[in-house]
Amino acid sequence: MALAAHTDTTYFTDPAGLQTFHLLSHRNGNGGASLLVDGFRAAHHLRNESPEAFENLCRIKIKGHSSGNEGIAITPFRPFPVITAEEDKSGRFGHVMQIRWNNDDRAAMAGLEPEEVSKFYAAARKWVEILRRPELEYWVQLKPGRVLTNMDDFISRWKTLNFSKEDILKTV
Repeated sequence: MALAAHTDTTYFTDPAGLQTFHLLSHRNGNGGASLLVDGFRAAHHLRNESPEAFENLCRIKIKGHSSGNEGIAITPFRPFPVITAEEDKSGRFGHVMQIRWNNDDRAAMAGLEPEEVSKFYAAARKWVEILRRPELEYWVQLKPGRVLTNMDDFISRWKTLNFSKEDILKTV
């Protein structure tokens, strides 16, 4: 099953910075390719194409969670925006500092007004459309002995398991 573009550990207050991936062995099969997407470049496109969506992903704070094990739930101490950017005195967002995007780790939107939820989802739809653009993709075929290190808060990654690039893009 393909994983959509995401950053890891959005459910931590301080998500992982550097991550290292490697492949121990690969025999008689397909897969092992990882698709990296530059989240900062995607944020630049979002700001230019839909300033309102960019502002909403900077302003609306959402909760993340991890609850994969029975009786265990991990959440950050407070909600965070998808895009963390410097905010000036007039309330305008400038330099992007962090991307926190993981559709599978997003918690319920409890505590947000219905209008804010609608704004968030409209912005999220535009964000996902940008993340899926082929020109923002960088594919890396992992091979035994080759290490891939990414700065997870700066580069979103799409990971394939046993599917071709074409199969993944049809389902994401």
